[in-house]
Amino acid sequence: MYIPEQLALTDSKVIGEIIAAHGFGLLLTSDLTATHLPLVHSAEGAELGTLYGHFAKTNSHWQQAQNQSVLVVFQGPHAYISPRWYQRQPAVPTWNYVAVHCYGKLELLADNENHTAMNQLVEQYEPELLTSTAVMPEDYQARLRQNVVGFKIVIDKVDAKEKLGQHRVQADQRAVHQALEQHHSPEAQALARYMTKRQLGTGS
Repeated sequence: MYIPEQLALTDSKVIGEIIAAHGFGLLLTSDLTATHLPLVHSAEGAELGTLYGHFAKTNSHWQQAQNQSVLVVFQGPHAYISPRWYQRQPAVPTWNYVAVHCYGKLELLADNENHTAMNQLVEQYEPELLTSTAVMPEDYQARLRQNVVGFKIVIDKVDAKEKLGQHRVQADQRAVHQALEQHHSPEAQALARYMTKRQLGTGS
């Protein structure tokens, strides 16, 4: 990923928060096979953390990915930026976004490890299901786990980028941030909230 120095994100805590909030990743192997799947990031076990997930057993991608170096792409908030929003003209359209690329070796999990990882995934999105034996009885879960292949990726490199217009003059930043806040698109509003939280590209 091309990352100009002023757009680089290096704060590991923020990167972990982005993955937690946008955990539906795209996993790619060197042959350009790709699988979309939810992932959980754990800060433990490695300096840059570890990703946990699972393939459907019928998806042969797990066989190609096993013990191989892979790339996982997480797309954070993003939105179209109109040149009409800038205070300074001329200008052209662009797209502002947040993205995280994680690299590492994919290793398969034993069933007990996969059980733990899948529980962590459920806990992240709907924790009350873990105590709902009517919805998710343990024997039912055990049968379903036979149809998936769990894995972990120990992250050895992270590239992360925040392209939020922070390189533009303050007047342009304020105008764009305001336009995003008032936009009808949920994606634009989400990007504005992220900019506010990070205090980047807001012109403040």
